[in-house]
Amino acid sequence: MTFSIVARCAQTGQFGMAISSSSPAVAARCAYARAGVGAAASQNITNPALGDAMLDLLAAGLSAPQAVAQAVAQEKFPEYRQLLCVDAQGRTATWSGQNALGIWGAAEGDSVAAGGNLLADKAIPAAMVAAFSAANGHLGDRLLTAMQAALALGGEAGPVHSAGLLIVGQHPWPLAELRCDWEEGDPIAHITRAWGVYKPQMDAYQTRALDPRAAPAYGVAGEK
Repeated sequence: MTFSIVARCAQTGQFGMAISSSSPAVAARCAYARAGVGAAASQNITNPALGDAMLDLLAAGLSAPQAVAQAVAQEKFPEYRQLLCVDAQGRTATWSGQNALGIWGAAEGDSVAAGGNLLADKAIPAAMVAAFSAANGHLGDRLLTAMQAALALGGEAGPVHSAGLLIVGQHPWPLAELRCDWEEGDPIAHITRAWGVYKPQMDAYQTRALDPRAAPAYGVAGEK
């Protein structure tokens, strides 16, 4: 019921992922990223614990393929799970259990992996990887370009209702975490509009966390 992409930006060292699903609040259960460590997705019939488990394994020094393999080996019902992972060296890995729903698949590229289930077209993960790899700009722009490529091939077999974009940079908190938890129309368009608003302010929010004295003015009543 989901298609997603995880990626690393070789220029900035940022990690990110984008995801959409017919289920509500997909990013709350399926999207994981940790600064300096990697990004991961746990989806299909989801066990959210696998997202943090993969990141913990990466933090302990395992590669993305090793982390996915160990997470699968330790999972009680691996045949129902679908996993994606990218590590700090840009290595990627995926897993799709035999009980993944509908048309499912995954694809990997340089510092990027995509996967999905209940897909309208089995070529969607490869198209997402290709679109991300060909795109320029900020990691968030490239991830959303990949999501649009998925939609161009039909995305999920039915309508999607939720989406999310998660990016981490140098600090323990997210650089960006944008979610649409339920939308009757186009949740990916909702996230894209939110990204257009948030992206120009993103650095200012980081500065406010690190040193509010150096932050841009808020432009609100009562500001000193």
